[in-house]
Amino acid sequence: MRRRKLWTVIVLSVFSILFLYPLLWLISSSFKPNADIFSSISLWPGEFVWDAYARGWQGVGRTNFSTFFGNTLLLVIPVVVLTAASSLLVAYGFARFKFRGKGLLFTLMISTLMLPDAVIMIPRYLLFKEFNWLNTYLPFYVPALLAVNAFFVFLLVQFLRGIPRDLDEAAVIDGCNSFGILVRVLIPLAAPALVSVCIFQFIWTWNEFFTALIYINSVSKYTVALGLRMVLDNEGAVNWNQVMAMSVVTILPCIAVFFMAQKYFVEGIATTGLKG
Repeated sequence: MRRRKLWTVIVLSVFSILFLYPLLWLISSSFKPNADIFSSISLWPGEFVWDAYARGWQGVGRTNFSTFFGNTLLLVIPVVVLTAASSLLVAYGFARFKFRGKGLLFTLMISTLMLPDAVIMIPRYLLFKEFNWLNTYLPFYVPALLAVNAFFVFLLVQFLRGIPRDLDEAAVIDGCNSFGILVRVLIPLAAPALVSVCIFQFIWTWNEFFTALIYINSVSKYTVALGLRMVLDNEGAVNWNQVMAMSVVTILPCIAVFFMAQKYFVEGIATTGLKG
């Protein structure tokens, strides 16, 4: 049994190193001269370059990465909060209430998951153009407010269905109305699922490139993903160590958020759909 566990640890360690290698290579490349980055797969720089982070942070022209990070937070935080709140309200309606057309509406909502993003990209762009929302963050805020992401609604519906209705009835006896049941009973119990929604939306929005490229055309409103791409487009000879350095800085918030909320994230995914 001990030998079996030892081999399991060894195999998992080897695979973890293989999966971590690209990240470790990215970090080590931020300390290498340009000529050494693509000429060797070694993780140890032959010559250390210490100013890649400082030079990379300067960005392009008058716009540095302080602006890009500020814009990204201005985009990500409201989108995460609005998505969690709106998805929870819609999921609460589907999970706990009976109304005419509930099955049809739920089916239509789930069917939106089958639509490729390319199908709705042009109509959505024309709609936002008519609303004069281009070059603003409203194309991100408003859909988040209206719970357009059916995946999150479905995730929360499955989680809420696993919470016994006896708790709702006990809350009604204590004098709670529908909103009181949601706030006092369901939200505390649904915290793992809500954290999962927030983590998914945070990472997806933080790394959003194509949609941001379509709707945002002012450099002063660029996010970090667009800022990284702009560095590549505006350099005749690309300073790859600076690009790698800014890539490392860019992924740090996602890694930090995931590990800080890892416990709730795993619990939310593992228990979704289980009956209480």
